[in-house]
Amino acid sequence: MSAPAYRHCRYEVTGPLLTLTIARPEVMNAFHREAHFEFDDALNRYAADPALHVAVITGAGDRAFCAGTDLKALAATGDHTKPKTGFAGITHRFDLFKPLIARVNGLALGGGVEIVAACDLAIAADHARFGLPEPRVGLAALGGGLLQRLPRQIGMKDAMALVLTGRPVDAQAARAMGLINQAVPAAELDAAMAAMVADILACAPLAVQASKEVMLKSLDVAALPATMHQDYPRARAMLASQDAVEGPRAFAEKRKPRWQGR
Repeated sequence: MSAPAYRHCRYEVTGPLLTLTIARPEVMNAFHREAHFEFDDALNRYAADPALHVAVITGAGDRAFCAGTDLKALAATGDHTKPKTGFAGITHRFDLFKPLIARVNGLALGGGVEIVAACDLAIAADHARFGLPEPRVGLAALGGGLLQRLPRQIGMKDAMALVLTGRPVDAQAARAMGLINQAVPAAELDAAMAAMVADILACAPLAVQASKEVMLKSLDVAALPATMHQDYPRARAMLASQDAVEGPRAFAEKRKPRWQGR
């Protein structure tokens, strides 16, 4: 699949890895209508391409990951339109079971935190900061489901502190509350990201997708015993795959498995 020509998004493929870069550094990688739809298209391509197994989302430059909504563009156009998949084409996307990792290279505000929360994993440079300033300008973070996600991901008290005060936190605090997985020096960000990607790619891709599917879909069911009897299509596909045969065989033969993704 050839790389698409986007204006506000860089789509870079390296083997089974896709790197999506928010390419609007002049506005701290904030999103407007066109950027939302480009990211929606890029993530649709990722979902549909069987050769891609992991995606990393990051921002151009080292100042900002994403400062949320481009308020100047919004003031000029009044256009709040987003794709049905939500902010950056990700926050309302509930059927993507390939992993998404946020590489937080700087400031994450509003919608930038929405993206981080919608990703499965996140690593941040230690100079990154995370904030939800919406209440300080008379608004609430309603657009991307963050008010629903945060209590589930980091606990109610930390979520309330982020949301109700509008006060930003640094990367270490974000790590302590569980918003991100790692906070590392900026010079080590790429190495930490490469290590995480390598660990995921060492696993069978169908097993990774099945695991994500079971974890996310089971959250919809209140009673734990009932989750054991749900139907998980990707888990069924994994068990019937060639990779499910290859894994034990490689272990028995004391060699690295050769995953086919089927």
